[in-house]
Amino acid sequence: MATDTPTTTPVDTLPSSEPSLTARARLILFVLCAAQFMVALDFSVLNVALPVLGADLGLGQSALQWAVTAFALPSGGFLLLFGRTGDLYGRKKLFLAGLALFGAASLLATFAWDPASFLIARALQGLGAAAIVPTGMSLLTTTFPEGPQRDRALGVSGTVLSLGFTIGMVLGGVMTDTLGWRSTMGLLALFTLVVLPLAPGLLPESRTPDRPRLDLPGAVTVTGALLALIYSLSTAAEHGFGGADVQVTLVVGVLLLGAFVVVESRHDAPLVSLPMLRRRTVAFGNLGGLVTFSMMSTVVFVLTLYLQETLGLSAFATGLVFGVQGLLSVLIGSMAAKVIGRVGAGRTLVFSLLGQGLFVALLLGIGTDSGALLATVGVSLASMCHLGAIISYGLIVTSGVPDEEQGLATGLVTTTQQVGITIGIPLLGVLATTGGDLYDGVRTVLAVNAAIVVATGLLVALGLRKRA
Repeated sequence: MATDTPTTTPVDTLPSSEPSLTARARLILFVLCAAQFMVALDFSVLNVALPVLGADLGLGQSALQWAVTAFALPSGGFLLLFGRTGDLYGRKKLFLAGLALFGAASLLATFAWDPASFLIARALQGLGAAAIVPTGMSLLTTTFPEGPQRDRALGVSGTVLSLGFTIGMVLGGVMTDTLGWRSTMGLLALFTLVVLPLAPGLLPESRTPDRPRLDLPGAVTVTGALLALIYSLSTAAEHGFGGADVQVTLVVGVLLLGAFVVVESRHDAPLVSLPMLRRRTVAFGNLGGLVTFSMMSTVVFVLTLYLQETLGLSAFATGLVFGVQGLLSVLIGSMAAKVIGRVGAGRTLVFSLLGQGLFVALLLGIGTDSGALLATVGVSLASMCHLGAIISYGLIVTSGVPDEEQGLATGLVTTTQQVGITIGIPLLGVLATTGGDLYDGVRTVLAVNAAIVVATGLLVALGLRKRA
């Protein structure tokens, strides 16, 4: 998505050197952050409820990953398309549409009567999130002027996102134990009822004044490729790779990716700039981001199963384990800027990836009778490194990019996050849920996971070093 000039002026008329915000600016920031918080909450609030949800709706253990994947797949697959559509036709309109869809889908998920109705609701939630995330971020950056005000707004947004993941894990456990898993989806519907009425009167409309034609062929091919590949991987997690549907969709996904590359090379306003992808900072930065997101989401997934199925912990106790993880992550997030300022974004990314991998390897010490404490310590330390990787890879990808291409760079950062969350569980979750013994499967996933993250850290170090 190319950088554009908003048609609206910033809401805060104070000079950019003054970080104070007006009352209206604070309300706008509240609405945008509340929407982002809601999406972050959705990613985590259901995790600890998966075993209970599966038993209630009849979702088998190997099919539980679809409760996560059904949401993450459309939210990642349609992100670039919806982000660009908001640029061209109005971010506010698409943001409001995404909120309305997200709320309605959350209500459907609350009253789901079988696996099909629940997974359809999750997919619709993902579509709503795909509209909310890029347009919400664009509205934030075009509403607050560059400088201290925007820095402050982005800082608040980042903290709220971290808190959303953290609170979701704890709240999901409490609500599942006391009110049932359906209350977690009902909470999201209530959130929408609070945010949606405030947004129309507060948010300014914003779009690019020049309207290059939408790269529809690129959007169709990349979205189709992602949908096909994730369907193939997710189906293989339940039935193996021998099925014709798995093999056909895998081939179709690869072919569509090839078609996407051809389309982007010929389009005058592509969704993704191929020359930008050849930049070492963009390529290796996004590689680090993709791996840190995909591998960490897998760790959370398999540890949730381990804590509840192997150790017999309640959903509430499991939520507390991940609550400690989230609180420490927020703490390290407040220190990340100082660390990056001292050692540089490149070194921070490399050290964070290596640390994440090593602390995941520490989790191999969990046992069948005990391991909750080790799981709490290991996942918390790994998550601290994970957050360091998230912050540093975003800086690396957008550094040295011309202003006219900053939109493309930030679009890639957000897409990498969503795709990473999408592909991790289907790729490695199958090792935990189809091997017969869950405990052995979890340890296999953790070992492979740690090896991938450490290898990626070394590869990123080599790639960024060659650039220097």
